[in-house]
Amino acid sequence: MLRVVVMVSGGGTNLQAILDAVDNGKITNAEVAAVISNNEGVYAIERAKKHGVPAFVVTPKAYETRDAFDEALLETVKACKPDLIVLAGFLVKIPAAMIEAYRNKIINIHPSLIPSFCGVGYYGLKVHEAALARGVKVTGATVHYVDEGTDTGPILFQKAVEVQPDDTPKTLQQRVMEQAEWVLLPQAIDAIANGRI
Repeated sequence: MLRVVVMVSGGGTNLQAILDAVDNGKITNAEVAAVISNNEGVYAIERAKKHGVPAFVVTPKAYETRDAFDEALLETVKACKPDLIVLAGFLVKIPAAMIEAYRNKIINIHPSLIPSFCGVGYYGLKVHEAALARGVKVTGATVHYVDEGTDTGPILFQKAVEVQPDDTPKTLQQRVMEQAEWVLLPQAIDAIANGRI
């Protein structure tokens, strides 16, 4: 049984997609062992609690230095004993020591077709604003391994989503989540849990 630790910063819609996929058998041989957030009071924590999944908050505000926060985050992750770490809207740069400790065991979902609209500064609505400003007709989402760069690790899965003429950043974000993110993340976890990756 693959122990999955999901790391979140906000509402936890991708977390919910993972929990639902475990419940309905779309993800097999895996369990969500813990949820870690860098923000207190986010709805993702409630989602975890409702599902009986232990949830931990490690916020940078509680530490005097970035190094102290990074160390606390890594210790919290280690205590959860993950086989796989899933960054599901986790908006904190992962410490190098954590990438080293869990090489090829951390995956991220990014709301574009990498290499488009990715890297430093591209997160949340900013990705969709950039896609619309550029006038692309197709966008999507990418699941990739996490390495030392920002959105530079090997790509595992991608799914395209059509851009509609009347899209706003918010409507596009919602469609990308529904049609791509919530599909790809469970697919990737299931593939890893069952040895297909």
